[in-house]
Amino acid sequence: MIRRLSALALLPVLAVATACSQPAAQGDWTLDAEASQLNFVSIKSGDIAEVHHFSGLSGSVSEDGTAELVIDLATVETGIVIRNERMREHLFQTDTYPQARLTAEIDLAALYDLAPGDQTELTLDGVLDLHGVQLPISADVLVSDLNGSRVIVSTQGPVMIHAEDFNLQAGLDTLQELAGLPSITPAVPVTATLVFQRD
Repeated sequence: MIRRLSALALLPVLAVATACSQPAAQGDWTLDAEASQLNFVSIKSGDIAEVHHFSGLSGSVSEDGTAELVIDLATVETGIVIRNERMREHLFQTDTYPQARLTAEIDLAALYDLAPGDQTELTLDGVLDLHGVQLPISADVLVSDLNGSRVIVSTQGPVMIHAEDFNLQAGLDTLQELAGLPSITPAVPVTATLVFQRD
């Protein structure tokens, strides 16, 4: 239930980073993982919400517009060690599906006129590969050019991820049983703030 978020958020970021370069200064872009965040919210027992994140992110955008974001699912961080372990084993099944991957082809022409300090809103589309399932995904993002060679991309609202879309419902049911909870909401809001640096 956590996955969509990451995927959605990351795709926009990659697209933005590439687009923000000026025609005379094109090049590849690399995700600054330490400056980036990918968060998701789990809701249990009907109304108890908790914020989690992934610490293992990598990504790039090539000057031809090919964008990729990779989330290391084993780096899920919930603040509770046993819960991290259960998510890795039963929900994400990281031994079999260690990564989630978001890919997209970006039309950079519309963003070439951005100058440092400029912002633009985009709706970006891509494909999220998660838990052996590939599905199209879309997100509205705000792209800000920081200095001509560094951009920040933020989701403009939560992206909703549904466990059943990626064959995660069985794992979610197992987590609920192990934790002795009356419910875990199968729809998860995901947000992201991603920073890209031109190589």
